[in-house]
Amino acid sequence: MLSIRESTLAQQTIWQENFEVRSHETDFALRWKPAAILRVMEEITVHHSFHLGVDYYSLKEMNLAWILVRTKVRFYEFPSVGTKIIVQTWPRGWQQKIFGMRDYSLANEKGKSVAHATTAWLLVNTKTRRFVKPETLTVSLPDNEGKFILDETLDKLTHPTGFSKEHVFEARYSSLDLMGHVNNTQYIDWLCDCFPVSFWRKYQFEWLQINYSNEVRPEESINIEMTELTDQPGVFSAVATNLSSHLVAFEAQFGFKQAS
Repeated sequence: MLSIRESTLAQQTIWQENFEVRSHETDFALRWKPAAILRVMEEITVHHSFHLGVDYYSLKEMNLAWILVRTKVRFYEFPSVGTKIIVQTWPRGWQQKIFGMRDYSLANEKGKSVAHATTAWLLVNTKTRRFVKPETLTVSLPDNEGKFILDETLDKLTHPTGFSKEHVFEARYSSLDLMGHVNNTQYIDWLCDCFPVSFWRKYQFEWLQINYSNEVRPEESINIEMTELTDQPGVFSAVATNLSSHLVAFEAQFGFKQAS
């Protein structure tokens, strides 16, 4: 894995690190948990951002912060404990003049794809809580123009009328991150917990898109409403509403396949 000291030698437009699937990141079937995959993506983003000079602490001095607003992941396999994972990430320019795009590639040591993902971020003024234009940054980010990991767009999600299931989760200590709100990866764990263990013995994620709308603060609860799409068996739609503010916290759609 590249160290922070090594990373300062030259700007790396594509960042690569090696990870290993750890036992506490796997489920009862020794499969890498979906949320653990997104946590690795988050970790490598932190390292690359530090290298590029747009990390949490650098932006904090300018009253700025990155806010993840959309994520789409295609899962190809869920490796077991001890598997070595090669992870790459790179910024991919700006879309609609406000969304900073970043892609990810995860593969095992043999080069077999584990997951591909694309994400959209907003640059936010931490004082006003409003997004700002990219020109606010004092450093230029590599755009890696044309290097798409997924030939798919991160669109708004539409949902059917009426939901068949509801689940309530509360934001407690273990859910929070350095921003003082529920970490984006926690929502994936909560989505997984909406299904019984017996379901996960048969199925695994094939793909997932989650759009983040409003933060969830400590001691606030969200109600996740969910239903399977009638015209797309195995595809589910979900909306999470903050029970305190009554604002949508996140929306998601995701598909399953037979567990391998």
